[in-house]
Amino acid sequence: MTTQFKTLDDADVAGKRVLLRVDLNVPMQDGKVSDRTRISRILPSIREISDKGGRVILLAHFGRPKGRPNPEMSLEPLAPVLSEMLGMPVGFSDDCIGPVAAGIVAGLKDGDVVLLENTRFHAGEEANDEDFVSRLASLGDIFVNDAFSAAHRAHASTEGLARHLPSYAGRTMQAELEALEQGLGDPARPVVAVVGGAKVST
Repeated sequence: MTTQFKTLDDADVAGKRVLLRVDLNVPMQDGKVSDRTRISRILPSIREISDKGGRVILLAHFGRPKGRPNPEMSLEPLAPVLSEMLGMPVGFSDDCIGPVAAGIVAGLKDGDVVLLENTRFHAGEEANDEDFVSRLASLGDIFVNDAFSAAHRAHASTEGLARHLPSYAGRTMQAELEALEQGLGDPARPVVAVVGGAKVST
């Protein structure tokens, strides 16, 4: 079994606005991240794109705010955590579309990183609404999906953007897909598969 998919090795990100979909649905306690595992996994893609001169625009969801803003589910507290872990400034936009987001993205320089607000603050995210997809897509030149855990969802920031922009797998996504190919295509035998349907917290 061989599935062809494009990775960051195929992407020319220099000087480009790169919409990077990541998984930041991390456990929080008293407004602070209680487990940084998921954040650690996305750092290689962020660093690589930034080092290559791409302008990194992070897209993510958090919780289930039901299509409207909810301060308790804001991604803003994650910007300083990302900045600390990356060792570089990470900006924040209090919306993921509209004039505020557009203005911040327009001000990015090569190598800069910005985190946009929770995509699920808009009903168009989970509805995969075409207008919402178009407004997200207008902020980028390239789409990189590094959120394997959300890749099965036909949402605007996953499936929708992949239809509008040149699309690539980030390093986390690449590792997961390659592991699947190995396991399903030509696994070392004997082999045991453990399959589940419930979420397991990291």
